[in-house]
Amino acid sequence: MPDPKMSVLKSIGVMSYAKIMAFIYAIIGFIYGLFVALILLVVGSVASLGGAAGGGIGIIGAIAFIILGPILGAIAGFILGAISAVIYNFAASKLGGIEIELK
Repeated sequence: MPDPKMSVLKSIGVMSYAKIMAFIYAIIGFIYGLFVALILLVVGSVASLGGAAGGGIGIIGAIAFIILGPILGAIAGFILGAISAVIYNFAASKLGGIEIELK
């Protein structure tokens, strides 16, 4: 017998979920971009100390990762969020939804 305090999530709005996932993945992409940018700057600095001409690549790569990380993350999050919502809606229609407690 179902618990009367529990509600069942029968479907997810595809666009709504895709937008939320795009935002979350953009934040993750920004953090990832900062991490990779730091590594590129350190590697570029060490290479330039050794006499190699790679210092400029580190700065360009760092800027590119900081800019492109959130953009690519948002695109991937939107696509994966939409696919996940469609799969959830199909599975929930066949198996029943997730039980959640709402207050």
